[in-house]
Amino acid sequence: MKQKAELSELLKPTKLLLPLAISLLVMAYLFYTNVKHNPFVNVSFSAHMLNWFLLAILMIFIRDFAYMIRIRVLTNNEIEWRKCFQVIMLWEFCSAIVPQILGGGFAFAVIILNGEKIKLGKSIAVVLFSSFLDGLFFALVAPLVYFEFGKSQLFANINATSTQHVEMGNTLFYTFWTVYFVVLIYKIVVGYILFFNAVGVKRFAHKVFSLPLLKKWKRNVIRTMQEMVIASVELKKATFSYWIKAFAATVLSWSARFLLINCIISAFSDVGVNHYLLYARQSIMGILNIATPTPGGAGFAEFMFTNFLGEFIANPSLTVTLAFVWRLFSYYPYLIVGAIVLPRWLARVYVKPARS
Repeated sequence: MKQKAELSELLKPTKLLLPLAISLLVMAYLFYTNVKHNPFVNVSFSAHMLNWFLLAILMIFIRDFAYMIRIRVLTNNEIEWRKCFQVIMLWEFCSAIVPQILGGGFAFAVIILNGEKIKLGKSIAVVLFSSFLDGLFFALVAPLVYFEFGKSQLFANINATSTQHVEMGNTLFYTFWTVYFVVLIYKIVVGYILFFNAVGVKRFAHKVFSLPLLKKWKRNVIRTMQEMVIASVELKKATFSYWIKAFAATVLSWSARFLLINCIISAFSDVGVNHYLLYARQSIMGILNIATPTPGGAGFAEFMFTNFLGEFIANPSLTVTLAFVWRLFSYYPYLIVGAIVLPRWLARVYVKPARS
């Protein structure tokens, strides 16, 4: 029951409260330093606001439903819709409490799928390919939006008169491209292994990590490469429609995730919002978030919202409040739902055998 123990570990109060505490502390700091009076003084609640909030809720459903479709496609419909919902909620829960830089719940996702009676090889293939599709989405979107808008429009405050703002913009610019190319190279390597030469790379890794200086990492590397070989075998059975449907679901899910912010900001704006540029900025945030050391990007996401997307908010005094509303819609619910679903899922999947 090692897998059950690993998942149960995520339910410890420290695991659950750490990302929540980081997020709320950063929000408290932002409120303290930026909000000097009631931000809702000049806000009038209207049908306009209600419509945008309804669209925001719709984006949440589309985001998760698209992920459910992707899981169904990648597992050849082996998981029924109800169980698929639980898988996505648990996957999002794990991603919310495990830093992206450490894989964002990759290992737990394999355990969850395997717990739904998906063979280990296919579980590994589904998780690896899901990660590959996410990386492919950003690999394609980032250069597209950069060539469309350029450095000055994508990196907030880079043309501001304040030297501090210019330095911040330049820091974000260079950090973004560093993370982008590291991720791109990694995805290219993973793609080559998965689709072309898994066995050859495994043999090469075996030789390299047999060297005295690298030998202590050999066991973990070889285990990872074995998983890659298994996943490669599974993925080579797939049809062309399999790839197209899975990637389409990926684009839909990420787009809904981004458009959630568009809806929240539009709800409090009486003037037109540049939705395409706002979407583009979020693709930059998504890549930067990969390198964050905090669980679920807690703290970083809130800070980036206020500093990177603040110019899109017509009423600047609402910026921090809308950052909180965004996390209230997109992050905190997964911590709560995951903590509720996980114990029930564990009880269903790891049923004790009846005594004879």
